Amino acid sequence: MQAEDIAKHSDQPASGHHPRAIIIGATSGIGEHLYREFVRHGYRVGITGRRQERLTELQREHPDVTFIQSMDVRKVETACTELNQLILAMGGADLIVVNAGIGLRNPDLEWSLQADTIQTNVIGFCALCDAAVKYFRRQGYGHLVGISSVAGLRGLGKIPVYNATKAFDSIYLEGLRRMHRGRDVDLHVTDIRPGYVRTDLLNNPDKLPWVSQPDVAARQIYRAIQARKKVAYITRR
Repeated sequence: MQAEDIAKHSDQPASGHHPRAIIIGATSGIGEHLYREFVRHGYRVGITGRRQERLTELQREHPDVTFIQSMDVRKVETACTELNQLILAMGGADLIVVNAGIGLRNPDLEWSLQADTIQTNVIGFCALCDAAVKYFRRQGYGHLVGISSVAGLRGLGKIPVYNATKAFDSIYLEGLRRMHRGRDVDLHVTDIRPGYVRTDLLNNPDKLPWVSQPDVAARQIYRAIQARKKVAYITRR
């Protein structure tokens, strides 16, 4: 059975079934803690990442409700195929979170680093959002959540390409939301904009103001998703 066939036979969540969420980019930081938050609230969760060994470790925490799929979002065609494989393995998906992203300081403007950031945060992000939306269209409903950043609001001298890619993410999510107004699909699109969260992306977190823990951020993200917020800034002050 293909993803299209599952979509045609699941117009809405089955009565009494566990809600199903997929987190693209769940092997560390916000994604990892969001995975645990979904499990805590009764979800069956599919998680992806480049590190197979880390995915396996996380699956051991909750083996009965966790599905894993290795994925490199930079390889967009393969990643989209792997997303559909994960959807099939889970018997469908109600919610897909696109969380994969990188941000490296690059004062010398080394192009390989710039290109890698764009390939991950723009090309990969866009392709996986599109794959999720196409699946939800066939299914008739769904909730797409994209993790952008408050860094997308301004161009900063230390990480300009990261700022630009996150601005793209937010604008693209807004466009997808507007594209589906009035369409015959119950599609919700949420843009999550984290600020300073203690993750691998953050350099010298102890020197920055208002740095939040990833578990706190994950709880607030979960609440924003359940409220079907269009845009949510994390963490709240």
